[in-house]
Amino acid sequence: GGGGRRAAAAHVSHSEHIHHRVHRCRPGRGGGGGGGVDWSNCVMGFVSHRCVALDDDGATYHKALGKFLQSWVDSGLTVLNLGGSTDAEAEAAAYEAALAQHVARDAEGYPVFDLCLIGVGMDGHVGSIYPNIPDVESTRAVVPITGVDGMGRVSTKLSLSLRSMLASRSCVVACAGKSAKAPLGKARAMVRALEAPDETPMTFPASALRTKATWLIDQDSAVLLASGAYARSRTSGVGAGVAILP
Repeated sequence: GGGGRRAAAAHVSHSEHIHHRVHRCRPGRGGGGGGGVDWSNCVMGFVSHRCVALDDDGATYHKALGKFLQSWVDSGLTVLNLGGSTDAEAEAAAYEAALAQHVARDAEGYPVFDLCLIGVGMDGHVGSIYPNIPDVESTRAVVPITGVDGMGRVSTKLSLSLRSMLASRSCVVACAGKSAKAPLGKARAMVRALEAPDETPMTFPASALRTKATWLIDQDSAVLLASGAYARSRTSGVGAGVAILP
């Protein structure tokens, strides 16, 4: 945005196993929970957010406050938030207006975040852009989404479009963790995202970021990747590289 302010978008999920504290802002003088960052010079948005009351347990904003966001807000961070309604279309339109006000845009009108920090699902969804649905090809900056949750209830949310994610100056995809149901974690997903030659953004949305993002993954998620392929990450053709965490 104007005045040299830094802008970032983050995908905040209770299931993430990496604690994201990525700073692309100029150092500040002080105190509080700011960690040496001048948060008054920063703007933050969300890659994806449920259209619910902001104090709802399922609200991305509410979850982020408890994880890290409250101290940043207290230190002056501007957060681009939703209005707290369940109307996905109205919330998406308002969010697009907020982005236009606070975040620089490229020649096509998409927001240019200094950093876009994104999680990825087993099925390749990024934000709330899931495979094999028209949202993958949306030309909007923010996509309104209406679907049905696991309980059969109508669920509304919004997501940055793939075009908005790709417009960011820098993009980081973070992937880690495993469970009893997924003993290999997201290892197969990483093969599809980074190596499978037949994947497209429609079949596996995360593959759209293959040559754009820096991929931050743990060893469990990297176990099926081609041996040694990312020792030369800077010349592998995969974005700014792949960092495999110990």
